[in-house]
Amino acid sequence: MGEDRKDDDAPFLPARLFYAGAADDRRAKQERARERQIAAQVSRRREQGGRPTARTRRLDRSDIVAVAVAIADAEGTEGLSMRRIARELRVGVMSLYWHIDSKEDLHQLMLETVQADIVAADPSGDWRADLTAYARNARAAMHRHPWAIDYVGAGPPSGPNDARNADHLFAALDGLGLDLKTTVWALMTVSTYVMGAALREIQEIRWQRVSDETMAGMAEGDVAEMFAEFDRRVHSAGRYPHLVKILDAGIDPDAAETRDERFEFGLSCVLDGIAARIKG
Repeated sequence: MGEDRKDDDAPFLPARLFYAGAADDRRAKQERARERQIAAQVSRRREQGGRPTARTRRLDRSDIVAVAVAIADAEGTEGLSMRRIARELRVGVMSLYWHIDSKEDLHQLMLETVQADIVAADPSGDWRADLTAYARNARAAMHRHPWAIDYVGAGPPSGPNDARNADHLFAALDGLGLDLKTTVWALMTVSTYVMGAALREIQEIRWQRVSDETMAGMAEGDVAEMFAEFDRRVHSAGRYPHLVKILDAGIDPDAAETRDERFEFGLSCVLDGIAARIKG
């Protein structure tokens, strides 16, 4: 047996506050295999001159995408399947594939919906105002569609809406004396900050949800004792003097009520850095 872990190295709070479970990979793989089979059947029927039924023709691709986005918004992409979408629309799974080639194609269309939701407006002549508006729009979109944080912010434009946004952002910095590489990197820095801040905020919200669920099953006195014990251990360890200062000041870095203020502070730091480059 290995050496027992010292109490000083033990977790401060219950593990459930940091682990909400994992998706069932095996079930997801089986679901994807079934969907590929159905897609292949529709493809063969199309090649053989088959036609969708009257009920299938009444389906609209935008309706399929809208339902998919709504499911992902509420449950994450792990709850998304063509079978689930068909059930919500009250149609057969096969009918979806007359409008959507594959689940991958559906994901791309879902991302386009999010990119359309972000909106980088036409340049106004005030680059700082333009980038601020974009950053706020992107952050708000990530909160509306938290699943999208895993798919946006990297790689070439995912579609026309993403390309439009990128072009408008480049235009906002055009003519300010920055070389093209610096312009690209400056905009990447803004995007990285926004995605990182949004990811942290989404994680804060998820953590708070799990925390609330955990503490809902605990007596009020037990909850108070749990946090008092956390406070005692941090103070008595003698190894975290700066963390102690923060605790004693009553500053909660994850407080929901300071989330907007924290975002704006970080964004202003990033934009101040770009402004210094422009002046330089």
